[in-house]
Amino acid sequence: MTGYHHGDLPRQLLADAAAMAAEMGPEAITLRELARRSEVSHSAPVHHFGTRQGLLTALAVEGFQALNDALSAHRDDIHEMGVTYVTWALDHPGHYAVMWQPRLLSGSSEDLVDARDRAWDLLSATVAQSAPGDRDDPDEGTDAYAAFAIVHGLAGLWLSGALPYPEDATARARHVVRRLGLDRR
Repeated sequence: MTGYHHGDLPRQLLADAAAMAAEMGPEAITLRELARRSEVSHSAPVHHFGTRQGLLTALAVEGFQALNDALSAHRDDIHEMGVTYVTWALDHPGHYAVMWQPRLLSGSSEDLVDARDRAWDLLSATVAQSAPGDRDDPDEGTDAYAAFAIVHGLAGLWLSGALPYPEDATARARHVVRRLGLDRR
C-alpha cells in the first residue's frame, strides 16, 4: 500500500466504486477490494461509509444528484431531457448501474429518496407540459411512465450489450425519444 494522498478520500472512494460498478457490476463491489484499488487501509471505506450498503447508497445519491442537474437543463423539452437521460447513463455507467438496484441500497436514506423522487418529478413535470392530460388516465402519469420506460430501457439495453451500441448514440437516442409522440399540445 502506497498510502493515501488524494485530498478528498470519500470522493475518491466513490469515484473508484463507480469505476468498479461499471467494470464488474455493483453486486461485485466489496469494501476490501475498494480499499485495495484505492490504495488505502481496509478500514478507510468503513470509516467513511460504514457498510457496503452505505457506500452504494452514497454512490446512488451522487448519481441521482448529477442526473438531476443534467435533466434540469431541459425542463421545457421532454425530448432533449430524454436524450440527456440516455447519454448521461452512457457517460456514467457505474453510477447508473448502482442507482437502479434498490435491494443493494438503504431505502431509509432520506437523501436517496429525495434525489430519486426529484428525478421522477423532473421527468413527469416535463412530460405533463408536453402532453397535457389524457381523459382515460385518472392520475395522468401514463405518459411519464412510458417516457421513463423508453429512455431507461434504451440506456440499459446499450449498457448491457443486449443491443449493439450505435456509432452515434446521441443521434440514435434522439430518434428513439422522438417516437414518444408527446407533441400533442
